[in-house]
Amino acid sequence: MEYDLRNTPSLEESVRHSDIVYNLVGRDYPTKNFDLEDVHVEGAERIAEAVAKYDIDRFVHVSSYNANKNSPSKFFQTKGRGEEVVRSIFPEATIVRPAPLFGFEDKLLHKLASVTNLFTSNHMRETFWPVHAIDVGSALSIMAEDDSTASETYELYGPTKYSMAEIAELVDREIVKRRRHMNVPKTLLKPAADMYNKLIWWSQTSADAVEREFIDQRIDPKAKTFKDLGIEPGELANFTYHYLQGYRSSSFYDLPPATEREKREEKKYLHVIDDQ
Repeated sequence: MEYDLRNTPSLEESVRHSDIVYNLVGRDYPTKNFDLEDVHVEGAERIAEAVAKYDIDRFVHVSSYNANKNSPSKFFQTKGRGEEVVRSIFPEATIVRPAPLFGFEDKLLHKLASVTNLFTSNHMRETFWPVHAIDVGSALSIMAEDDSTASETYELYGPTKYSMAEIAELVDREIVKRRRHMNVPKTLLKPAADMYNKLIWWSQTSADAVEREFIDQRIDPKAKTFKDLGIEPGELANFTYHYLQGYRSSSFYDLPPATEREKREEKKYLHVIDDQ
């Protein structure tokens, strides 16, 4: 069913016969038609009002990690304000804050694997707990069946904390290539990214994406997690082969996963311990 985020009747028509509504509408860069405020605050408000008007049983609002109305990032700031708006209209809403996702067609592993030169501004030092998209999908599915998740806030993140540089190293090992990452000062890259975002219509980068490089993931200790849903989240390093094999050249395509190769390499050496 088609809808327009600015057309309230179309939103109402989309949700009126539902038992549960998931709001996964979001954007990590502004466009000439929708800025972040339009999508994360005003859009979320219209959807929540439609859900409340038709007295839908459940509403799950998918927000973001680091959602905070006082954040220096416009993305995190509008996500935080969107949460407040949703809860003020529909107090029983379930708020979900996923960490950066990895999986098919993600913007993490595939971004690092598909470029020869990647411009960054913080030496790839930002840290976060990447989460498998499949695990987040499983969590959302459980929420549909478990009414005890209503009115709760969930932080969904992976088991291991990484810096972006560490993930880039994992990617390079898996695809058997070396990608160059060029660091540009924030004062230069941020305005350049803003201009680039305005000149092209497809997603590449934005000024706010540069700002987010300087913000590490923070987890709300009061929020619930995968553990409360009975889910054990997957480890990023166990999936890089699955998602990145296609980026290898034909010479290395059939090599085993990087972790498996490392284990075989260790077996080539005999470790002798001298107690004397």
